[in-house]
Amino acid sequence: MKTVYAATEEQKQYIHSLTEQFYTGIFPKYFTDDEIETFQSLGILQFEASTYDGTLKEAFTIISALQSLQAIIECVSSHHLSAHYEHLFQRNIERLEQHGISFPLTLEHFLHEKDEYVSMYMKPVHAWVM
Repeated sequence: MKTVYAATEEQKQYIHSLTEQFYTGIFPKYFTDDEIETFQSLGILQFEASTYDGTLKEAFTIISALQSLQAIIECVSSHHLSAHYEHLFQRNIERLEQHGISFPLTLEHFLHEKDEYVSMYMKPVHAWVM
């Protein structure tokens, strides 16, 4: 008999919020709304369709992989691309794929931000619309 620890509901919600950050904070900087819509239809970073079993270890692996990808994208966009960052990026993508979470993008997709920074996927700066 093997004992495993289940992930908490807060950890599951945090994973969802991290994937939402990709769609509302990162993707709009680099992709058009049509491309982001295609990402959603293809199931990129879709947690529901994954083979995640809900264990504590898996939750920590997914959380750390998503956080690492975000940090690498931010670092590479403000600095230069190196083989070290490419290796880290690919390793974290592989960790997500082990749990059935698709992320078929490469680090080169995140080297240059779009000129226009308006997207329907971006979260509004504040709740008041004028």
